[in-house]
Amino acid sequence: MARKKKVKRFRAVQAVKELARERIGEPPAAKVVPHKKKNPAKHKPTLGRLLEESE
Repeated sequence: MARKKKVKRFRAVQAVKELARERIGEPPAAKVVPHKKKNPAKHKPTLGRLLEESE
């Protein structure tokens, strides 16, 4: 015998979010934020290093 589907409880938060998505649209996708504590390179790469990396 097949089981009955479990009735999901009403949640106000979920209902409000669904209405907002219908009216306003979905929020934009998350963006990757660069790590703040990682220091950028202090010196420009030399021509020799650039050639080594490309090979």
